[in-house]
Amino acid sequence: MTDPVATDFATLPLSPQALANLKQLGYLQMTPIQAASLPVALLGRDLIAQAKTGSGKTAAFALALLANLNPRRFAIQSMVLCPTRELADQVTTEIRRLARAEENIKVVTLCGGVALRGQLASLEHGAHVVVGTPGRIMDHLERGSLQLEALNTLVLDEADRMLDMGFLDDIVKVARQCPKERQTLLFSATYPEGIQALAAQFMKTPQQVVVQAQHEEGKIRQRWYQVKNTERLHAVSLLLNHFRPQSSLAFCNTKQQCRDLVQVLQAQGFSALALFGELEQRERDQVLVQFANRSCSVLVATDVAARGLDIADLEAVINVDVTPDAEVHIHRIGRTGRGAAEGLALNLASMDEMGSVGKIEQLQGRESEWHPLAELTAGSAAPLQPAMATLQIVGGRKEKIRAGDVLGALTGDAGFTREQVGKINVNEFSTYVAVDRRIAREAAHKLSTGRVKGKSVKVRLLDDVA
Repeated sequence: MTDPVATDFATLPLSPQALANLKQLGYLQMTPIQAASLPVALLGRDLIAQAKTGSGKTAAFALALLANLNPRRFAIQSMVLCPTRELADQVTTEIRRLARAEENIKVVTLCGGVALRGQLASLEHGAHVVVGTPGRIMDHLERGSLQLEALNTLVLDEADRMLDMGFLDDIVKVARQCPKERQTLLFSATYPEGIQALAAQFMKTPQQVVVQAQHEEGKIRQRWYQVKNTERLHAVSLLLNHFRPQSSLAFCNTKQQCRDLVQVLQAQGFSALALFGELEQRERDQVLVQFANRSCSVLVATDVAARGLDIADLEAVINVDVTPDAEVHIHRIGRTGRGAAEGLALNLASMDEMGSVGKIEQLQGRESEWHPLAELTAGSAAPLQPAMATLQIVGGRKEKIRAGDVLGALTGDAGFTREQVGKINVNEFSTYVAVDRRIAREAAHKLSTGRVKGKSVKVRLLDDVA
């Protein structure tokens, strides 16, 4: 373990350009996981690091792999395996930001749910870093389109979730195709037995660092409500109407529970969407865009589906079912109360889940704070509605559309103000734009009848707007 006091990035053996870039990005002090893992990783040692999502772990491994990289050598020198496409996209974005100090470092994302054609072309043009999901990486290795002889760093991000999702065999096969003389960095939120077995297969005397998964006292307000199973779903709408969070993530233990809850919430006028494993990638992307840009108030998800999502400004987490794994509970509630914000964790538990509640109390080292359901009141307020609505434009990066083009079309000819336009996401074939809910229909009509980048576009409104 390293000296916990050394939290300044300047204490690390990084280039002056890398340090200047970190400063520019607002990275002034290392987070606990960065302070514990970076000195080890920068020495070239294998590492097993245990830390929760949102703890700054991506920068920890990104800085290590970038330090190992020779920008003038156009070959794959680093590979990061992630459980989901969303996490892979986030990791790619972070590596690109941290690589700005270097000359032209190329990062390619290789995930399922996206056409192979574009990925093959990107690999043919050469790249330094590959980020992807195990299944698609295996596809490319089998096709011979991914060459790993120059690889010096392999990163397994959220290794516990990759094991949960059944990727063990793929990970082992990928690792065996990497050069033996390489550094392996494994990051995981929890430490199940499978991680030890995985590490034993292809890591060289790894150093282990653990950053406590607990949250600061008082940062997240936790409340528990005892419910009968028959009143559980209705209790979620009581919580939403009482606390009125603008943005909340509701966790269920099963896909069926997700479906049932979304039906109940939608029937009561809430803007709720479900996220679970069987969704097609296109549907999944749409759900995530709507939630991230504030045009959906409640995202209902299973643990596996929600893993790797990094959603800013999440006001509340609702545990509709108690998870039998106490560490997963810590992980769930840690998605609220990020940065300087305070968070709210609302938990529903029936009598037969009290054993799991006890495990959570043991891990947290404190008793749960119980409240009666009867104290929840909705008042006379109108149903909770999100502030924004999402428009989908057919056309994206392939048509050379940029966020500025869409903003220009809305604030120019269409006559809306900058304040009425929210997040704009440009994907390969689609562009999503959040607009003030009150102008959504008019904005969709004006974009459809006007032009974006000099061309007519098809636009549809994804949300129900009264």
